[in-house]
Amino acid sequence: MFAREEMRKANEIWCFRFTISNLCILYSINTMAATIIALAVSTLYIVFTSLIAYWMRRYTNYYIQDPFVRSLFLEGIATGELCGACFELIIIADNWGVSMYGVYLFVLTIWWSMNWEDATACPYTHIEDVVNGTKSVRDAFLLIWAELVGGLAVFRYVQLLWALEIVSTHKHKAFEDCTTDLQVPVIFGAFIECVATCIYRVVSRGLSEINSKISVILDSFVGTTLVIAAFDYSGGYFNPALATSLKYGCLGTSFMEHVIVYWVGACAGSIASLRVYRLPFVQRYVEQYKEKTL
Repeated sequence: MFAREEMRKANEIWCFRFTISNLCILYSINTMAATIIALAVSTLYIVFTSLIAYWMRRYTNYYIQDPFVRSLFLEGIATGELCGACFELIIIADNWGVSMYGVYLFVLTIWWSMNWEDATACPYTHIEDVVNGTKSVRDAFLLIWAELVGGLAVFRYVQLLWALEIVSTHKHKAFEDCTTDLQVPVIFGAFIECVATCIYRVVSRGLSEINSKISVILDSFVGTTLVIAAFDYSGGYFNPALATSLKYGCLGTSFMEHVIVYWVGACAGSIASLRVYRLPFVQRYVEQYKEKTL
């Protein structure tokens, strides 16, 4: 009798454990499915944003004949596409980590290089042109203004997509207060943005001169690597318009701190890159690789 009672209790314990195990497995499967769906939705949002920008570029090139006015529109569209995609990349980084963020950024950078033509979506490229004497201050100012308009206006579009709350990763994101990405003192943040921007501009300029078949891939790889390296310190923006669109007014950084880190830092690095690129050892390196690709 006693043995039978013990056997009954053992069966009950086994059944309980079996049920808990099944529930855990079911929960894991459901969680994995929800995660995959959420990532798929974020991917679709990025693709949708890129397609909208693609067709806007097509219509702009077709309907606007004046070259400078067309450039203004194309800069605004490119910056809107950049910032719209990067808003979603923040969601990806928060939920799937910096590695997944890096993969998406790498692919997107290649796409942008292949589709933006002369647009840069970056203010300091126009400042470089002013320093080099190839663009007037007026034209540079208007192009930077167009980029800021595109970058700031796109948040309303992103907010609309997030407000749908199709997946849990977008829940409350549309009206949530953002926080700064600057995790170091302001002077260090500005230094990071300055040095990384300088490195990237030197490499990018060199690759454009070498004109290798894989220049676009190398450019994307270097840019993505620098962004990931600075991600936990300044956010790794290296683009004043992008930083302003995504992080201006966020909790933890004042207006002046934002300007010093993301505008002064990045633009100083960009201007410094003009000098660095002319250094003899850099020129020898570029010429050496140009000969190999001929």
